[in-house]
Amino acid sequence: MIFLNPAVLLGLLAATIPIIIHLFNLRKLKKIEFSTLAFLKELQKNKIRKIKLKQWILLALRVLIILFVVLAFARPTLQSIQIGGTTSAAKTTAIFILDDTFSMSVVDQKGSYFNQGKEIIKQIILQLQEGDEVGLILVSNPTNENKLTTNFSEFIKNLDMLNLSYSTGDLNFSIIKAAQLISESKNFNKEIYVISDFQKNKINDEKAQNDLSELLNDKVRLYSFDLADKDIFNLSIDDLEINNQIFEIDKPISFSITITNNSKQDVNSGVVSLFMNNERSAQKSFDVASGQSAIVDIEATPKTTGFIDVVAEIETDEIEQDNKRFASIFIPEKISVGLFAENQNDLIFVDLALQTAGEGKYLIERKNINLLTSQQLSKYQTIIISANNVSNGIEQLKDFVNNGGGLILFPSSNPDAVSFNRTLTQLGLGNAQAFVGKVNGSDIKINFDKTDFGHPVFQNIFKSDDKKKYESPELNAYYKLTQSGKQIISLVDGSSFLDEIKIDNGKVFLFNSSPVLSWSDFPIKSIFAPLINKSVVYLSAKDREQNVFLAGEEISVNLKGSTQSQIKIVKPDKSEEFINLDQNQSRDYLTYRNTQTAGNYKIYSGENLIEDISVNTDPTESKTIYADKDDFENYLSQINFKGVYTSIDKDENISQKIMQARFGSELWRYFLLVAIILALVEMTIARNTKKELEGINNQA
Repeated sequence: MIFLNPAVLLGLLAATIPIIIHLFNLRKLKKIEFSTLAFLKELQKNKIRKIKLKQWILLALRVLIILFVVLAFARPTLQSIQIGGTTSAAKTTAIFILDDTFSMSVVDQKGSYFNQGKEIIKQIILQLQEGDEVGLILVSNPTNENKLTTNFSEFIKNLDMLNLSYSTGDLNFSIIKAAQLISESKNFNKEIYVISDFQKNKINDEKAQNDLSELLNDKVRLYSFDLADKDIFNLSIDDLEINNQIFEIDKPISFSITITNNSKQDVNSGVVSLFMNNERSAQKSFDVASGQSAIVDIEATPKTTGFIDVVAEIETDEIEQDNKRFASIFIPEKISVGLFAENQNDLIFVDLALQTAGEGKYLIERKNINLLTSQQLSKYQTIIISANNVSNGIEQLKDFVNNGGGLILFPSSNPDAVSFNRTLTQLGLGNAQAFVGKVNGSDIKINFDKTDFGHPVFQNIFKSDDKKKYESPELNAYYKLTQSGKQIISLVDGSSFLDEIKIDNGKVFLFNSSPVLSWSDFPIKSIFAPLINKSVVYLSAKDREQNVFLAGEEISVNLKGSTQSQIKIVKPDKSEEFINLDQNQSRDYLTYRNTQTAGNYKIYSGENLIEDISVNTDPTESKTIYADKDDFENYLSQINFKGVYTSIDKDENISQKIMQARFGSELWRYFLLVAIILALVEMTIARNTKKELEGINNQA
């Protein structure tokens, strides 16, 4: 047992006062002889013995009363974690783990959980003394620079400036960081305060595999404040999937929106809207049962070119941050196409097919294959080659495809199986087993066998799904290719006519026949022009999925082709950030980490918008399933926590609860109660003793 106010113990000296008074009041009774009533003398002796006994009892009671009163004011406390004396003068290190994830935006009668958490921290700081130190760890970013400070006013100022993050987080990582930080402190009192709504997924047992017993030893106290105290109504958009891979102006694009009901009540006739560049483009109703997800398919038609922001949005509820989902598409104003051939006549029909799309569709450059090495290939979105040998520019071509470029490869009209096979091998496109047929020959006529009409290049070519038919060309010369990717069109002999091969971030279309009439009648068939056009559009389209991230994640921006030394990033809140590329380790890619807000981040090189990256919330943060006290205690057991854990309700007297946990349970009320009871007993005995003493004096 310890005393929180030990100076009062000097008052114990007052316990000697009743003893001193008793000693001064001691006197012998007068001796009175009774000659005729001897039995009265014996009676008097018995009464005197009883009175003396009561006087000793009164003395003991008065001493005890003083002792218990003094001890009550000294605030005796049962200390549960230290045997030695501890007083409130011991220095304290307090580390606060504040859940700043967006699930803390829920509002009850006391305000948002997040603001309540900040107020709890302020209350605790008021109980600290000069010389104590504090630190703050945010659940959304536990690896952020965390330093202990003794400047409470500056700490509170920074605390007030904090806002909710769109990022999610894990309490386990935050506690590990707190354990590492507090282990460096030399202060006697080491305390960790966890302030959260304690979503169950944040204390997943599977993640709690670290043994923290050395860091979180028996000298550490951990307090938890569970702020979640009600059932929450929350719908979330967990996914916005773009079903198209080809994007064209005035052509419909299909989207699939996944909406999850994280509440305990069903939702009927909810409404989801789709916006393109801040204009509502489509709207649809949906039903979703409690705890279930619904997929809403919706179509919208883009009206402009360039980068287009796409936002799916539902009506507001108790957690608003997950009511939107972001994506973006890119429709080039003109597709830059490079035509490279050993003989330019080989691509005449391809060139004519591209011109059928109109003058405003493509920006076409026509070059001899020998000039491939002298060209900056990054200026093209799609390159079409008709050649057997591209050895001189093979590395440039591979780099172009790896960085997201599209390539269409035809063999040259002059057959050369050895050179063409070497090119295929160098590009990682498989190989040609044999050259079949004869140029300008008529010995064989090979037709198409199967066509993958589900491939995006056949999208919107046919008027209806039930009329997906076309006249097959006849091939009299071709290379029999081994299938090295996704087969789009096959021949009746089982070999591939057209394959798609994905290489890193780019795609390649490989044809087995030269696009000239001496090899086949393919260039004059009705399917030729639309297939060539769709192939160019498809290959020029970037894979937008790789530009979708979760809030808080590190994003990487491809800067190849950028000539500016400074990059401007426009955030979703319209604020701007400038990054000097000289400070970047690589000018080819920019790594950016400041993505705590959901929305579309626009990347500018000079005045040119070069990328539009979407950042969304983590669907796990929208879950409204909360852990109870047992779950958290099980977690602490998993990490082998050796200290003292105290759970504090947000409606309790926080200061008193912490003092009791820090120094034990105070007993002053009980000591004072005992003193009062002893005083009542003393009064009763003293009254009776006085009457008996007066009776003896009267007899005398």
